[in-house]
Amino acid sequence: MDRPMAWVNATLLPVDKPPIENGAIVVQGDKIKAVGASSSVTIPGDATVVDAKGKWIMPGLICTHSHIGGMGAADGSSPIQPGVRILDSINVRDSGFRRALAGGLTTINIMPGSGHLISGQTVYCKLRYYESSPRVVDEILIRDKEGLPIGGLKMANGTNSQGDSPFPGTRGKSAYLVREQYIKAREYQAKVVKANGDSTKLPPRDLHLETLVEAMQGKRIVHHHTHRHDDIMTVIRLSQEFGFQTVLHHVSEGWKVAKEIAQAKLPCSIIVLDSPGGKVEAKDMTFSNGRVLDEAGVKVAFHTDDWITDSRLFMRSAALAVRAGMNRNKAVAGLTLAGAEMLGLGDRIGSLTVGKDADIAILSGDPLSVFSRVLETWVEGRKAFDLSKSEDQLYAEGGMTAGSDLDPYLCCFAPAWQGGAK
Repeated sequence: MDRPMAWVNATLLPVDKPPIENGAIVVQGDKIKAVGASSSVTIPGDATVVDAKGKWIMPGLICTHSHIGGMGAADGSSPIQPGVRILDSINVRDSGFRRALAGGLTTINIMPGSGHLISGQTVYCKLRYYESSPRVVDEILIRDKEGLPIGGLKMANGTNSQGDSPFPGTRGKSAYLVREQYIKAREYQAKVVKANGDSTKLPPRDLHLETLVEAMQGKRIVHHHTHRHDDIMTVIRLSQEFGFQTVLHHVSEGWKVAKEIAQAKLPCSIIVLDSPGGKVEAKDMTFSNGRVLDEAGVKVAFHTDDWITDSRLFMRSAALAVRAGMNRNKAVAGLTLAGAEMLGLGDRIGSLTVGKDADIAILSGDPLSVFSRVLETWVEGRKAFDLSKSEDQLYAEGGMTAGSDLDPYLCCFAPAWQGGAK
């Protein structure tokens, strides 16, 4: 059995409970075994004990929307390609994974891009970068009880998914194409049910329609890119018509329709940008978005959309939201537990809770302070980042190609061998 680890005299942020001054946490194997005040937690006699006085310990951060490792799912042949898997195009050796660990992240939802109405299946990953990089993507996948990879479905509306035929040219046509495909998926599933296992009566297998059926059955959470308030309302209508479980992503104008989002009981994964620029759709984005949504009763998480926000700066999103009036505890949960719940993983990760995965971030100070640094990141009870090591410091402080990627991944440039920019 793995030897227990214990950190004592730290400031703990359990997230699902109030902060604990002078707290202790015990980890054994890949699980959390005890959390509480140092005076009340029993430390196993064979434990390795670390005095963490002056340090803050919180759950590993969770990004519900990341593009680390590449976005290559659907191609330009059709605006709707739900059967395509981002899993089959992830570069597990992308240095972005180690930069994310330097930011305290332990779990990410790797998404296809937003250039399609439905761009494919997402995949949930644990950053299991211990002594060396994983050799293959299979080593970082989060799996269900049957051992199958867990992921959602990426959808989008607004200007990103508009274009020349066969892509829609208007918002109305965008919604029409989505409704058309979900109706086909309903009809497809009805035929499957009617066949009752008789292979001679089953319809030809259709991976696209199968995936949409999974969404309508609640087996696959829909992660929906949407910015403008009218686009948000379209997503609400579609989710109610077809019954798919939805997380609204970005929602730059969520504050305009916070009441409607709350009534629909849809959670929001928001992005907080601290620099000008971006798309016209996001011109009314405000730091107070998280506060308004939270006060309306909406569950709020933050995401990086990495590279849009560097994963190493993820905690600044919550800090800026707090500066704009968001409840501090809710903002910290937006980096951790709220995101876990939006991925359907709230029973496994997102808080310092006995029995959950031992995913923790050890900080030099308050996570909402610009002066605090991530000192260590632990994934499932194993150290995956240590700022005191020079090779890890490179990922914490280096530029885009830190870690010797031969070519930085840029979504807007073609590879050199295709005649693109170098």
